[in-house]
Amino acid sequence: MIDEEGLEQVWTRHATLARAIWAAAEAWGQGGPLRLNVPDPSARSHAITALSLDEGQADALRAWVKATTGVTLGIGLGREPASAHLRIGHMGHVNAHMVLGVLGAIESGLKALRIPHGRGGLEAAASVVAGA
Repeated sequence: MIDEEGLEQVWTRHATLARAIWAAAEAWGQGGPLRLNVPDPSARSHAITALSLDEGQADALRAWVKATTGVTLGIGLGREPASAHLRIGHMGHVNAHMVLGVLGAIESGLKALRIPHGRGGLEAAASVVAGA
């Protein structure tokens, strides 16, 4: 699959999808407790994004998203309290519609659980994917 797509295109796809997730998280963080665990974009991974919320909110969001949309969000490995952290994996056989779907599930969960968050997360992600 890598040979078919081309290695440079794979790296570009991973970087774009990572930036889309970061853009959504940054927009959501403008109006609530959601934060990227690595504030400096140049130090972030193109494979996984780690986020934090207030204690208990990440557990609640993970549970709601899985039960309602079938999307599994990762736990916060090695972070305390564990109930305040989650991860989104976005490397490998992942594409824009998968990432945008995950972000839509997360945004729906934030709304359903009344977790305060800024607006425009999906729009920010879509703009990155569009190259805008």
